[in-house]
Amino acid sequence: MKPAAFDWHAPTLLAEALALKAGHGEAARFLAGGQSLVPAMNFRVAQPAVLIDLNRVAVLDHLGFEEDGTLAIGALCRYRRLERDAEVARRLPLLAEALAEVAHPQIRTRGTLGGNLCHADPASEMPAVMLALEARLVLRRAGGIRQVAAAEFFLGPLATALAEDEMLAEIRIPPLPPGSGTAFLEVARRRGDYAMMGVAVVLRRGPDGRCDLARIALCSAGPTPMAAPRAAAALLGQALEPAAFAAAAALAVQEIAPMGSVQASPAYQRHLAGVLLPRALARAAERAA
Repeated sequence: MKPAAFDWHAPTLLAEALALKAGHGEAARFLAGGQSLVPAMNFRVAQPAVLIDLNRVAVLDHLGFEEDGTLAIGALCRYRRLERDAEVARRLPLLAEALAEVAHPQIRTRGTLGGNLCHADPASEMPAVMLALEARLVLRRAGGIRQVAAAEFFLGPLATALAEDEMLAEIRIPPLPPGSGTAFLEVARRRGDYAMMGVAVVLRRGPDGRCDLARIALCSAGPTPMAAPRAAAALLGQALEPAAFAAAAALAVQEIAPMGSVQASPAYQRHLAGVLLPRALARAAERAA
């Protein structure tokens, strides 16, 4: 199919892009990699009257660590650049590990992290990883800027906290606490397909050998990326061993709300969460050691 007719703008300045969005509001959509938006337009699921192509706005294409260890990722940063960055892999291995599971190399070469987060598909890996890493999202509008925690950004399937005149301009990921271990695991019908279930975990082993920090997030587990705070809290103060991991997984299965898909029923998705979480927690604990 072909998309409905639209006007196309290709600004070179961020201020120009924001002014266009302010002027057109809900009728306009930002275009970055186009890996989600263009197919939706071709099927006429999305029919924006105006496309604001951001690919010439150079200020949005950046990637780097700041003095305090925060990773700043511009909205136009491609998956492939993130995936291949050695410093990202060293400092934020959870991000690098999960990126390798996103779609296929051709899509990762063109797609952007910012576009993925704005699309807000609950089956996608990156929103769950942002929860586990406690990322903050920088939202810009003409004359204003605000930051939103990842936990507050995703409101529902394909729905976010972005106002009609706002742009996601940057993703900010704080450094992992020293001594942390992380892991990402998923099950998909085929490599590159959406995950039937995916889990992202962060653990830290305290001086006494017991867990003193835990974060758990899941994709394909509900209408948004799902955190499992009760399961994470149950690990605190516990020895990092299989019994604690199994108990935490049992709690997490109760916290999620999988919606099912053509590939997996909600019951099967819960089963997968119960299988994947102990494995991911064990792997993160080993890495924390």
